[in-house]
Amino acid sequence: MSAETHTDSRQAAALIGKNSPPFQKITPGDTEDWGPFGHPLFDSPDARALERVGVVDVGSNSVRLVIFDGAARSPAYFYNEKIMCGLGAGLSETGKLNPEGRIRALAALKRFKGLADGLLPEPLTIVATAAVRDATDGQDFCDAVLRETGQKVNVIDGYEEARLSAQGVLLGWPGAEGLICDIGGSSMELAELRDGRVGRCVTSDLGPLKLRDIKGGRRGRKMAIAETVADLRNQMAGNEGKRLFLVGGSWRAIARIDMHRRDYPMTVMHEYRMTSGDVRATVKYIEEQDLEKLRSDCGISAGRMALVPYAMHVLARVVKDFHPRDLAISSYGIREGLLYEQMPTRLRERDPLVEASRFAEAKDARVPGFGKVLYDFVAPLFGRPPLTKSRLIKAACLLHDVNWRAHPDYRADLCFDTATRANLGGLAHSERVYLGLALMHRYRNKRRGARYQKLIHLLPEPQQKEAEILGKAMRFGAMLMGANEQSIGTLQWQPRKRVLHVELHRSGAVLYSEVAAARLNALAAALKAEEVRLKIDGKLIKD
Repeated sequence: MSAETHTDSRQAAALIGKNSPPFQKITPGDTEDWGPFGHPLFDSPDARALERVGVVDVGSNSVRLVIFDGAARSPAYFYNEKIMCGLGAGLSETGKLNPEGRIRALAALKRFKGLADGLLPEPLTIVATAAVRDATDGQDFCDAVLRETGQKVNVIDGYEEARLSAQGVLLGWPGAEGLICDIGGSSMELAELRDGRVGRCVTSDLGPLKLRDIKGGRRGRKMAIAETVADLRNQMAGNEGKRLFLVGGSWRAIARIDMHRRDYPMTVMHEYRMTSGDVRATVKYIEEQDLEKLRSDCGISAGRMALVPYAMHVLARVVKDFHPRDLAISSYGIREGLLYEQMPTRLRERDPLVEASRFAEAKDARVPGFGKVLYDFVAPLFGRPPLTKSRLIKAACLLHDVNWRAHPDYRADLCFDTATRANLGGLAHSERVYLGLALMHRYRNKRRGARYQKLIHLLPEPQQKEAEILGKAMRFGAMLMGANEQSIGTLQWQPRKRVLHVELHRSGAVLYSEVAAARLNALAAALKAEEVRLKIDGKLIKD
């Protein structure tokens, strides 16, 4: 088995914002540019050019089409289809692509071309990785694709594959630091991320399809894995003890099994976290289970499950040699990296959560733009929170009204589900629960039912209470949504004195009602306030 490293000039394209951090400090009261996130970029020409972008990844195991749409910095998956072709099966023995896989892959690409013709303004971008680049008939396959579909297949080497996968991680984690580990059917790549930039890249033959063909059985494979990972560790020295970002279907399958083993309450794969101990426990768990039953229980395809026993030994060795702080699953990889490649620097530096939330508000809210007004109103309740918290408050305010079309009996549940299940980047699982609780309390005072309780323990109790307070503050502030002003007032909280200060501008005199008063009282109760001081247009109304 071999491993090679790469640091040439192609990585220059991956350097983003060298002189600017991915996130900046919030400037309180900066109403013109609204703090670090600025004006939304999804309407600018360079962002609009990224709408409806179609990418096909021709891998050793699968061929997948993804069409991106929505806010460019945090795109939605407008269309996503995967065909398990196994192009790389038997490649180590024959040196050629799997004949049956070639037929399936070509049929898939014809279908994807037909879909693109009806759905996309621009042609597809097609990239092929290890199987096509290593096979002696790889060029012949590319020629057949061009002849049959009119589409060019761009064959990339292992270093470029590593770089693009790392950029995909940056799409979901701006400013990420750590080591990317991307496993495909016929190769495995590593790339380092420092200060939100791609550094050294390395490629190897540690793909499950190649490992399956190694002579010497289990012992021979383990020896080859250990030798190659040791070589990778030497070439990527200095990346031990950091976060390990896992990219690739085999890693996701192992993570799905880990979720099953732990009875984890959330099924979202992106940003799912594991420890080294979890990996060891799950490897042992897989070895003890009936694989067909485990596959069925976890909802893993037969083709993918066949590769898990090989991939899990690679992961176990990587964990043993690199001693990662923790492991994070990334649903973003080479396809997202291709989209990231096209982004201007100013778009790359945006927070994907906030950009997606602003896009949703502009598209679905009754009063687009009120989210900023609401944020200015409720934010002082939380003093000077760190950026990790202020971005969640901002996202909640932007999303507070996007589900208004739902039946009133279901709005709270829909809001919770949107936050905890939506395809959003830049959100840890605990942050999803925080955002979900805040939006749920925007529409309902009390949370009830098992649907919430299953996920609540992912969020520490103090943060559960904080999310409830945010939700009830938004619930009160939403009563003033009809005010035609850039500011509706402020909320101030004195925790030591247990005093809640509420100041509304002149329009509040008309909009403040019995229902608004009830919602204010609910907020005060959540804060355990001993006193509420309400001023409207400078006059003390309630003391």
